[in-house]
Formats: sequence, C-alpha cells, structure tokens
Amino acid sequence: MTAVMMFAGGIGLFLLGMRLMTDGLKVAAGGALRTVLASATRSRLRGLASGVLITTMVQSSSAVIFATVGFVNAGLLTLYQAIGVIYGANLGTTLTSWVVALVGFNVNLQALAMPALGVGMGLWVAFGARRKGALGQALAGFGLFFLGIDVLRDAFDGLGEQVVLAEFVGTGPLALLAFTFIGMLLTVLMQSSSAALAVTLTAAAGGVIPLTSAAAMVIGANVGTTSTAAFAVLGATAPAKRAATAHVVFNVITAVVAFTVLPALLWLVNVVGDLMRLDPRPATSLAIFHTMTKLLGVMLMWPLTGWLVSWLQRRFRSVEEDDARPHFLDSNVQSMPLLALDALRQELVRMAGLTHRLAAEALSREHPDAGAYASSVQTLESLQDSIGEFASGIDRARDDPLLSVALPHALRVAQYHVNSAEQAVEVARLHGQVELSDAEVAAQVNALRGHVVALLDVARPDADGNDAERLANERAALEHQYQDVKARLLREGTAGRLSPRRMATALEMLSALHRLIDQVTKAAQYLYRFEESFDRRGVAAEATDAEAA
Repeated sequence: MTAVMMFAGGIGLFLLGMRLMTDGLKVAAGGALRTVLASATRSRLRGLASGVLITTMVQSSSAVIFATVGFVNAGLLTLYQAIGVIYGANLGTTLTSWVVALVGFNVNLQALAMPALGVGMGLWVAFGARRKGALGQALAGFGLFFLGIDVLRDAFDGLGEQVVLAEFVGTGPLALLAFTFIGMLLTVLMQSSSAALAVTLTAAAGGVIPLTSAAAMVIGANVGTTSTAAFAVLGATAPAKRAATAHVVFNVITAVVAFTVLPALLWLVNVVGDLMRLDPRPATSLAIFHTMTKLLGVMLMWPLTGWLVSWLQRRFRSVEEDDARPHFLDSNVQSMPLLALDALRQELVRMAGLTHRLAAEALSREHPDAGAYASSVQTLESLQDSIGEFASGIDRARDDPLLSVALPHALRVAQYHVNSAEQAVEVARLHGQVELSDAEVAAQVNALRGHVVALLDVARPDADGNDAERLANERAALEHQYQDVKARLLREGTAGRLSPRRMATALEMLSALHRLIDQVTKAAQYLYRFEESFDRRGVAAEATDAEAA
C-alpha cells in the first residue's frame, strides 16, 4: 500500500511539474513559438528542426502539435510544412527520456529540486504574470518534475525483488502486446507520454519490468500520445483533422514497424550504448530506444510525406473545399470537344446552384452575417479558375468554330456568378447599416429584396419553366420596382424625412442590389447562349451521323 501511495504521489508531482513547466515556458517564450513556427514555412527540413527546438523549449509535444494545427487552420502553414513540424515535435519529446535516464539516476534529485522550487516560487510570487514570473513558474515546475522522479524511483526501488510483472504476463509476443497496451493506457489516462515514460523508465530501473517489456511499453506510450490530438479535433475543421491525423499516422506506423523489429532495435541499442560509452542501465537503454524509434519513424515517413499529404487532402474535406473541387471537369475528355463542353455545362449549372444558394441566403436573412459568406465567394472563385484552366486545355486541333463561340460564353457565365456572389455579400453587409424609420419605405425595400430572391429562382438552370423570355420579363418588372424604390428614397431625403447619411447608405445598398440583378441575369442569359450553341452543334452532329448510316 505504501508503494502504491508513493507511486500515485510521484505521478501527481511529475504531472504537476510538467504542467507548470510547460505553461511557464510558453508564457516566457513570448512570441518565440510563433516566430520559430513561421520560419518552418521555408522548407520541410526547417519544419523538422523547428518542431525539435520548440518541443525542447516548452517540454510538450502536444502543445507544439496544437499550435501547428492552429497555424494550418489559419493558413500560415501548409499541411506539407506542418507535417515536418509534427515529425520534429515527436523527435523532440525524447528529451524527457534522456533527462530521466541521465539525471534521475545519477544526481541527488532533492538537492537539485529544492533550490529550483524555492527560487522559482520566489520569482513567481514576486513578478506574477510577467515574464520573470513565468520563468519562476517554469523553474518551480522543473523542481516538482525532479521530485516526482525521485518519488517514483523510491516507489520502485527494491520492488523488483518482490514483484516482476513479466512473471504474471509472460514474455512471448502476446505478452509484449499486453505491455504495449499498458503503455498506451497509461498515456491516455495521464494525458502525458512523458509521465508514462517516466513510470516505464523508473519501473525498469527498479527491476519491476524487464527491458524488452519496458521497450514495448515505450512503443505503446508513443501511440497513446496521439489520443490528445485525436480528442481535440473531434468536430474540428478539415485542416485540423488532417494535421492531427498526420500525427496519428506517424506514431502508429512507427509503432507497428518498431514492434515488428523489436529484437533488432534492442540489439542496436546495445551497440549504440557501447559506442557512446553510456552506463548500461535499463533507463539509459530505454532512452536510446525511445530516440531510435522516433528516428526510425522520421526515416520511414519522410519519403512518404507527399503521399500522406495527398491522402489526407482526399480523406478530409470541408463543405467549402468539396464545393470548390470541380465535380465534372475531367481532363480525359478535353481531347473530345463535345464531351468537354458537356462537362463544362454541368459544372456551370452546379456553379449557378452554389451562387443562387449563397445569394438567396444573404438576401433572405433578417440579420445576415456578411463575414460568414467570404469562404463561399472563395469557393466560387476557385471554381472559376478551374473552369478557365479546363476551357484553355480543350483540344482545338480541328479549329472547331463551335469552341470559339461556346467557350467565351462559358467563361462569361463563370465570371458573372462570382460577381453575383460578391454583390450579394455587399448587399448583406449594407443591409445591417440601413436605418429606415418609415415603415412604408422599409416595406418597399424589403419587397424589392424579396423580388430579387424570386428572380434567383427563375434564373436557376434547373427551374421549372426556365426560359429566356420569362427571365427577361421578370428582369423588366424588377427594374421598374427598383426605380420606384430609388425615387421614393430620394423624395424622403429631399423632404427631410430621411437624413442624408441614411439616404446615402440605403441608396448604396439599392445600387448593390441592382448590380446583383444585372449579374444574375447576364449569367443566366449567357448560359442560355452557351447551351443553344452546344445543342445546335449536337443536333447537327446527330444528323450527320444519321446521313452516314
């Protein structure tokens, strides 16, 4: 019971020390974390070095990985660059093993911990939340960290003569799998791979766990450390899921390979220990083993990074990213103009649906959030680029006159859809600034907005009864209504019933609404022309085939 209580207390001291040390170092570092991570954008090798450096600075690979995920989410790091940082963070976390192995069993830890605690708490109390206070917090955490190791070491000291876990579990492959699971479980429960490694190293040093079983626990701890990132991105954005999954994939693949070649790795550990003339204690051997497994993972995954990025980008997609990806533009049909134009038609129809959905939502909401529509506009711009690239790649070897007529129409349609989306967002932004005290005038403005929403339904390519004549009639009716509302606002302003500022804002919103009407109408009209030219060519081709038959 005494050993169990000492074990629990040692874990508590260790975790508390790690938390204080990490929090203090993050605050004391100030903008260093951001600066070093920003430098990772230059190359993947720099990302690796940045990951190692920052993890050794803040003593938490999870903190570094969370920061990296945030940078990916903000667009400051690409996934390719971030994966280098993730590799480096995993490699940097081996420092804890070396501290435990080299200091924890060769130094009087209390003589080291007590001054650190005293000085650290003094700085923390004296300077509070300032940088010197944060350094004091980190120093106090450093002292608790070593006290925790000291307590764990005492808890396991001599226990190996009484309890050897291998005698209960065995030593075969299934037993090693059981120890791997134990290492994984310890990390998940304590939410710290460093704590699980400290337990493993002190238990092996006390003779409670054989070296081979302890190595299996180290492998399990490496897998368990991914749980923090996995839990944190539940319901998160697609970029966050990709970065967290890269962390999981790295550790799982590394664990599987390391477990498969475990005897060879342990043999190599002995060779490296002899070459470096290190003390052949279990803790030192496990520190070497931990470092070698991480290096093995980097060597395995480094050449596979390109494949991993491609797989992650296909696997996790946000709604906006999926919308921005062309659904019908296949480069394989660019050599066949008729098929290529049909693919363009389908993509333009889909783009029209996205535009009308955005515009209807922006116009129909009582309190629209213009900022929320920015990503939808970017989606349409990305689709426009894809349509332009696809159109430029269509085979023109036969100098087909159809292409010179149809393709400009297609490009115009794409541009008008982007313009429509931008004007809808502008209307939504200005709507929140318009203040009309006269209920009748406000009703007229809202009726015009509602009529525009109705026009969007008429202009939809898949609408029932969709034709150019009906759209022209609706457009003419809207123009008449727009002029009436505009004249009413001007009369209210000149009569003094509407302040000049409010009148100007309302007229600016009406102008954006008018431009939206123009762009939506032009997009539909040019889509009609594109389809007409394409359909006429299709009928002609069918007639030619019939005559040939």
